[in-house]
Amino acid sequence: MKAYVYTENGAAIVDVAAPKPTGTQVLVKVKACGLNRADLGMTKGHVHGAAGGVGTVLGMEWAGEIAELGPEAKGFTVGERVMGSGGAAFAEFTVTDHGRLFHIPPGMGFDTACTLPVALTTMHNALVTVGGLQAGQSVLIQGASSGVGLMALQIARLKGARPVIGSSTHAARRGRLGEFGADLAIDSKEVGWVNEVLKATLGDGVDLIVDQISGPVANQNLKATKVLGRIVNVGRLGGTHADFNFDLHAARRISYIGVTFRTRSMQEIRDIFSAVRADIWPAVEAGKLKLPIDKVYPFAEIAMAFNHMEANKHLGKIVVTL
Repeated sequence: MKAYVYTENGAAIVDVAAPKPTGTQVLVKVKACGLNRADLGMTKGHVHGAAGGVGTVLGMEWAGEIAELGPEAKGFTVGERVMGSGGAAFAEFTVTDHGRLFHIPPGMGFDTACTLPVALTTMHNALVTVGGLQAGQSVLIQGASSGVGLMALQIARLKGARPVIGSSTHAARRGRLGEFGADLAIDSKEVGWVNEVLKATLGDGVDLIVDQISGPVANQNLKATKVLGRIVNVGRLGGTHADFNFDLHAARRISYIGVTFRTRSMQEIRDIFSAVRADIWPAVEAGKLKLPIDKVYPFAEIAMAFNHMEANKHLGKIVVTL
């Protein structure tokens, strides 16, 4: 089968053996894939968790049709339309555990479906399961114009958060955050952004920050979070190391929690997918939680799709179809 693989000469479409499902795995004929920032790093040879390096079939998010079931796979049948996550997505066929699949709702196309699994599971977990967001609480999404950030704004709004605040350093993208549920859009590179957050929360600070930037905003986040508030760190787009004001952290008694899929067990991932189904799936089926598609490329032009991502001028998801 054709697959997009990191080779000794860089990322390229090559022929590889099709995978076979074992145990609780499901084999899926891929119809469309969503690109993610971690994929961009892996096209350059970077490691993401345990995955990466020469010989790696790239990609982590897709939609397609079930072609075969492993002997212990449950809840799905051959021919069903599904979306899910897992490694080796950029290929004609991929395998994943039966617990990290969603059925595609009737009327939803593969292009749309492939944009959802990573954003839904990442941000429902960060906001609701780990972040403990309750109706009426205030929330700030750092890095809100990314695909998962746009989903976070929508989930926060759906769960009754007020106000919902999003940050973006890109003026045009920042100007569109209101379309996805933001009551206030801020530029986290501007000196006075913390004061904007405090003003919007009557001087208290937000109940919850979901932080995709980390590094350069770490201490400002502490100032923007209310006493006994929470910060959930889901990324490091701004860098992995920075100065941190431990005294301010202690004084404001902030719960600071790190989350990632890279160190989760398969059972933990299954639980995250189950939580999405149980809590917000009706909103997905109704089209209330969705991401804009910036551009669609055929699989033969996947390198161009990554060039488009690296240019960083898009809003929403970049999709590749097979």
